[in-house]
Amino acid sequence: MLTPLLLAAALQTGPDLRPDLGWMAGYWLSCEPGREVSETWTDPRLKLMLGTSLTVRGGRAGWELSRIAPVDPTPAAPLAYFAQPEGQPAAVFPVVASGPSRVVFEQAADDDFPKRVVYERDGDILNARIEGVLDGQERIIRWRFQKAELNARCPG
Repeated sequence: MLTPLLLAAALQTGPDLRPDLGWMAGYWLSCEPGREVSETWTDPRLKLMLGTSLTVRGGRAGWELSRIAPVDPTPAAPLAYFAQPEGQPAAVFPVVASGPSRVVFEQAADDDFPKRVVYERDGDILNARIEGVLDGQERIIRWRFQKAELNARCPG
């Protein structure tokens, strides 16, 4: 009888707020009409991952520096996504849910867009999206990245 109780207790535990996100590491490329996005993530080292993103659209280039790291220096601190688009101060999105190939980050501020950042891997595909409310409307922006060789470019 003890085994079912232990199983039930294990299923009721909260999300892993310090997941191993090694499945995100690599160079990822999204090719859509009029837009090329590349995203690069290092493998995790001591719970730190560094990321860069480059978007080319309409003759312009946009960039973002990111990191996934503990929220504070304590050993049990949860991880967070720190996003710095084009040199802005970092927006902090702590982990709120995770699984073997999925992670959800969400910031505390209700009035900022995006509210959530979600990554999900399916084989050589990395799906990413940001979600939240913008100008009073629920908004979701999605990217479908394909695993690629470092510095690969979209055709044509």
